[in-house]
Amino acid sequence: MPPFHLAFPVHDLEATRRFYNGLLGCPVGRSAARWIDFDLYGHQITAHLVEEGAAGEHSNPVDNEQVPVPHFGVVLSMEEWHALAERLQAAEADFIIRPGVRFKGEVGEQATLFLRDPGGNALEFKAFADPARLFAT
Repeated sequence: MPPFHLAFPVHDLEATRRFYNGLLGCPVGRSAARWIDFDLYGHQITAHLVEEGAAGEHSNPVDNEQVPVPHFGVVLSMEEWHALAERLQAAEADFIIRPGVRFKGEVGEQATLFLRDPGGNALEFKAFADPARLFAT
């Protein structure tokens, strides 16, 4: 699968570096005065410094949780997901939705967690016991 690229706004590059590189363990790629590339599990994400602005808070109900919209993230192996969840819990990360399993017993059963980066961007990390069920209906 080819890697994706996502550019997203942030308000503090150093806080963003500490979050993605320090907390999540994303290697840092190229950077300049107003942007930083990170390797998010083989995908290129680029944090771009923008002036602070009012962004609306939106969410949708999903399996009895209010899921933030928009959000982005990565589907990990179950082993990678557990390792990340443990690292975030040990660091006392401020979760939007704590690590847990959604859609238990259904075809779309998945482990998931949500948190925000220092720029307020919502991230989801999820995993499927059976990766072939990623797009199952």
